[in-house]
Amino acid sequence: MMGTRKLYCLLQPFLPEHQIKIGRDTLFDLLAANGLLVRKRKRKIFTTNSKHWFKKYPNLIKNWQPQAPGELWVADITYVPTTDGFLYLSMITDAYSHRIMGYHIAENLEAVHTTKALKMALVHYPATTGLIHHSDRGIQYCSAEYVEVLNTNNVQISMTENGDPRDNAVAERINGIIKNEYLDHYEINNQSQAMELLTSVVYRYNTHRPHHSINLHTPETVHLNNLKINRRWARKTQLPNIVNQYQD
Repeated sequence: MMGTRKLYCLLQPFLPEHQIKIGRDTLFDLLAANGLLVRKRKRKIFTTNSKHWFKKYPNLIKNWQPQAPGELWVADITYVPTTDGFLYLSMITDAYSHRIMGYHIAENLEAVHTTKALKMALVHYPATTGLIHHSDRGIQYCSAEYVEVLNTNNVQISMTENGDPRDNAVAERINGIIKNEYLDHYEINNQSQAMELLTSVVYRYNTHRPHHSINLHTPETVHLNNLKINRRWARKTQLPNIVNQYQD
């Protein structure tokens, strides 16, 4: 499942070819009338514990944006509901292309599981000189095990300075997409099933889902082709009020 703006984009040129005249606002109204819009969901489970004795690192990316893939990876953890409680999803995402580089899902929040997502990213996409890893100040990212992997691979460590989710907005957003647009629409019974499903979901997300922030390309296209993206602030459009209740 995806937001209406992206759905409208993917329907081009299908609509003109079939002589269907429908604008984006009308599509919003049509989906809303049939209960098909993607509702925003509020986080209910805390996954970050920053009250610990491990070293916390400064924010290296304040007022800075990557200009190509492989310059900045962002990390975050979210929870995934199952029929028997919650699982915890760790992901590493390239901030420029929005491509998911590594992931792991586990039954608890121990650092060993977060480290597995990082190792996956490094094995398949080795770190290049100057790569920055940015995360919150959670105990998993500050742990000796996680920091050792980053240092061994010459990855610079950057962390948020407070609890504002905007300090790690890309990671928060991508985790939300995987959870709300994909995983929440399946009945998950256990960790093994969740990991198998996640592998399929990440592939579909990387190769099929367009993003407005990367000019409606897919993450895979931007990452592999090193496409230049015209970054710009999102403008508020004159859409029906109901649209503001939903994700794009």
